[in-house]
Amino acid sequence: MKTQTTRRQFLGTSAVGVAALWLGRPAAQGSTVAAAPSETVNLGLIGCGGEGRAVATAHQGLPDARIVAVCDVNKRRLEEAKALFEKSGGTGTVAAYDDYRRLLDRKDIDAVIVATNDHWHVLPTIHACQAGKDVYVEKPLGVCIAEGQAAVKAADKYQRIVQIGTQQRSWPHYQKAAEIIQSGQLGIITEVRVWDFDCMYPGFGSPPDSDPPAELNWDFWLGPAPKVPYNPNRYNHFYWFFDYGGGWQVDWAVHHYQVVHWFLQTKGPISAAAMGGFYCFENTNTEWPDSFVGICEYGPTPVAPKGFVLQYTFSGAARRQRRSHAKCFYGTKGSMLIDRSGFTITWEAGENREPKDETTVENEFKKDTHIASLQAHARVFLDSIKSRQKPPADVLVGHQATNPGHLMNIAWKLGRKIRWDPEKEEIVGDSEAAALLSKPYRAPWKLEV
Repeated sequence: MKTQTTRRQFLGTSAVGVAALWLGRPAAQGSTVAAAPSETVNLGLIGCGGEGRAVATAHQGLPDARIVAVCDVNKRRLEEAKALFEKSGGTGTVAAYDDYRRLLDRKDIDAVIVATNDHWHVLPTIHACQAGKDVYVEKPLGVCIAEGQAAVKAADKYQRIVQIGTQQRSWPHYQKAAEIIQSGQLGIITEVRVWDFDCMYPGFGSPPDSDPPAELNWDFWLGPAPKVPYNPNRYNHFYWFFDYGGGWQVDWAVHHYQVVHWFLQTKGPISAAAMGGFYCFENTNTEWPDSFVGICEYGPTPVAPKGFVLQYTFSGAARRQRRSHAKCFYGTKGSMLIDRSGFTITWEAGENREPKDETTVENEFKKDTHIASLQAHARVFLDSIKSRQKPPADVLVGHQATNPGHLMNIAWKLGRKIRWDPEKEEIVGDSEAAALLSKPYRAPWKLEV
């Protein structure tokens, strides 16, 4: 059908594949049979960097999705993405825009992928909801907690499907691990250690400010952030600057926190503390520390009846670990070490088990792990669009998973422990810390829902 009304009626009622995905079946790979036009979800990509192209490629590899428009403030990236999806899609011209608001004006676009740099995650998400589009937004959900709260409010107000890009939520071995922990097989959980080790020595240097590249609209890239001169590190390593990201403890670790919250069935911590500094990098103009340790306390949960402690570590000086980006859940009957390659349980002695007895489960994605994992998550998103059922990694889950890193960062900036009410989403008894829950926006941009 060609009319917009008919397309949306279909996309609001079809629930093909949802039940199977909820039960953990991986997405079908390699299908080349295109869906009927009325069943196809037309997608726009906002942010055409490497991860954005990967996420969009994963969607377009499914039979009922098609990339019809792309947007970026970098002309070179924009042209590359347009050419890529015209070639891979085989469905004709892909529209290209340098302003995402023009893309959102398109009535034939059902949903968008927001894969910009982090300080641009929330505004396009809100504006897409207002335009009647569903959203797949990359993590983290905002560079402050107030942004995440606004995104949650927008999805609810405009009744849109918003899924965050924590793709492990759709992986079979993570789903199996969740079942094991939630069934009590590891006993009572008392602690979770989370870490990211990635050798970046000697750091990124301290290049001088300069004119932006001719292909880049620097003022639009800055958007709601303060107006400053172009600097190569601000653009290429935005994670490391206060105005555009939250360091690895936010920008990457959201993946980890989402898994911890899911496995242990919690909404968030009750306190946070952190320390760290520049102990690794040589001369650098970046701002977040290259070595960081944060601790969050959590209240009681079904498998942690006395509460538990989450400890996060980032090191920019080391990578030679058994698993460089991983989590370990410590229980009274056993401990589970899990990452994208699979998980290993080391059982405590007793109950017919020998000391150091182990159980190992491997990742089911044997080839093209990154795209395959993204495609599993894309399948859930497309089925949620059609069923109008919230996906497991919906916007609220993504917001709650972003909060621990933000709270650690606030504690690090202030140099003291802070308390958090995860139900009211308020900092308790510390007005100076509460002021850091939001950030001012540069005109004309406004955080309005």
